Order: sequence, then C-alpha cells, then structure tokens
Amino acid sequence: MPSVFSHAIAAVAIGGAAVAGSSRLAIWGLGALCSVVPDLDVVSLFFGLPYGHVLGHRGLSHSLLFAAVLASIVTAVARRSLAACPSTPRLWGFFFLATASHGLLDVMTNGGLGVAFFAPFSDTRYFLPWQPIVVSPISIRGLFSRRSLRVMRSELGWVGLPAGLIFLVGLAIQRRPGRSAVETRRGRAS
Repeated sequence: MPSVFSHAIAAVAIGGAAVAGSSRLAIWGLGALCSVVPDLDVVSLFFGLPYGHVLGHRGLSHSLLFAAVLASIVTAVARRSLAACPSTPRLWGFFFLATASHGLLDVMTNGGLGVAFFAPFSDTRYFLPWQPIVVSPISIRGLFSRRSLRVMRSELGWVGLPAGLIFLVGLAIQRRPGRSAVETRRGRAS
C-alpha cells in the first residue's frame, strides 16, 4: 500500500479538480479522510483474520461497493453540515473517487495480495501488470525505518508529482479568465 500520506494527497488532488466553492477545504479534508479509511482493515490482522479473508487487508474495505457506501454516508453528512456544498451528484462522485483511489493506488504497488475490487461478490484480488510504487510498511515503526526513504521517493514520483499536477491544472481550469459571472457562480455552487 502507499502510505496514508499519498492516499490523502491523491484525494486532495481529485478535489482540486472536482470541487470548488467556499466549503472546498472542508470537502477536500473529508475526501482525504475517505481515502485513508479503507486501511482501517489492518485491525483485522490483530484479530487473527488471514490477510486474504474478505474482511482482511485489501478486502471488502477496498472494494467499489465500500467506496459507494462510504461516499453516500459522507455526502449525506456534508450536505447537512456544510453551508455551501456542490450538487449531491458531484459531491458523491468526489467522495467515491477519493475512496476508490485508495484501491487504485494499492494495485500499483509491488507487494501484498492485490485488491478485492468486487468484494463481497468476488474474492478475486487484482494487481495492475505495472507496479511502480514501492509498497509501504503496515506498521507505524516501519514508516520510520530506512526502507521508508525508498518508499517516500517512490511515492513522491508516482503519486505526489502527478497529484500536484492534477491539483494545479484543476485549480487553473476552475479559475480560468473569461468565465462569465453566471459560470463562476455555477462553478462555486457545483
């Protein structure tokens, strides 16, 4: 898995391209949270569940179904809590992509058993044929080891730089000159 930092950075990049308006920072924060929630499944290891179990690491919590359910819950909370929100479909789409991006990054790593995108309907675990991201240690201690420097370098190149580019391009598109006042207001509302 990429580190928790890379998952959050990817979600904020998606938010920079998809969500504008006065509540965008709170929404980007919720998206970053959605992007790291799937890794809470590591607690299953402490309860003795095998890694490959549907409730194990990279199982159900990394599935597209989980991303859809979490997106629905977070969208409902955001719509009730934030004064200015994008439309419900845009908000849901962002939270879904933020959550699903977790599994997409995980299938690009060079370790683990793959991601069960279609759990609970299928136990099949997937990897991309191209796996350029060095897998991050699961433990906190492992995040601060010598190996973590190699992981950080890999994540900076394969996640951080592309995410930064997506974020900046998204912001530039949202703020492009020549937009009419109606388009600007519509952009802030969506």
